[in-house]
Amino acid sequence: MELRQLRYFIEVAEREHFTEAAEHLHVAQSAISLQISKLEGELGVTLFERTGRNIKLTPIGKTFLIHTKKAIKAIDYAKQKVDEYLDPEKGTIKIGYPTSLANHLLPTVISAFKANNPDVSYHLKQGSYALLLESVKNGEIDLAFLGPVPTDDPDLYSDILFSEGISLIVPANHPLSDHKNVHLSDLQSDDFILYPKGYILHEIAVDACKRAGFVPTITAEGEDMDAIKGLVSAGIGVSLLPDGTFYDRESRLTVKIPISSPEVKRTVGVITPKNRDLAPTEKVFYEFVKQFFSRLDKFQ
Repeated sequence: MELRQLRYFIEVAEREHFTEAAEHLHVAQSAISLQISKLEGELGVTLFERTGRNIKLTPIGKTFLIHTKKAIKAIDYAKQKVDEYLDPEKGTIKIGYPTSLANHLLPTVISAFKANNPDVSYHLKQGSYALLLESVKNGEIDLAFLGPVPTDDPDLYSDILFSEGISLIVPANHPLSDHKNVHLSDLQSDDFILYPKGYILHEIAVDACKRAGFVPTITAEGEDMDAIKGLVSAGIGVSLLPDGTFYDRESRLTVKIPISSPEVKRTVGVITPKNRDLAPTEKVFYEFVKQFFSRLDKFQ
């Protein structure tokens, strides 16, 4: 069984077409057909059902595909680690991040790191809190920025980089828009625009309102910061967002107001897996991130 046979098999299986697979791989169709036949002969099973020019996986072919993809992923990962060990200055860093850290933290950190490491490549994955936790655990990515930082997960190392406040954002014509700060209880009659249920920022906002003595009336939801800010600017309602999301120029249609009570904050940091070592390039970036934020007084 050869590695190229497995790669050919995966390509044909996912496209269900020999010609398309051959074109994508820049290999003659006859060569792919020959290697697939050899693979089936060695395994002693039929992986594809052929009906004219159409093909589809047999039941055992589907099972073989699942495990083959895992094997190829592991081999590619191992090769990447060897390459990075030989030359850590030209490795690839896989980084996960949520939307709430996308407009300031992530570009700031990567820009600073690239200044001294111009040949490093990046594979960036945006996702929800739960998705990023799982992605680091299962090996899809090796490092992720998160807020708040999980501190009791047995499968992860967690480093808190800084804490930031959560502020109120209201339409510019809101009765409280000229206040220097607000008690969250003053908003109990307002409509709220939050992330959907299941998102960590949804939980933080709802918990803050409950601590202020009320359950928020949620009239709209948005899955990214721009959507939520846009709905607030349209006068649909108010929202609670991390201070780090206001680094871009605020709209004249909205106003950010600090919350005096209850205190609403979140930690922001980086998580890495406990069950595997970071590659040399990732270690360099990881140490850089910790040192970078330790030097920034404004994040303390």
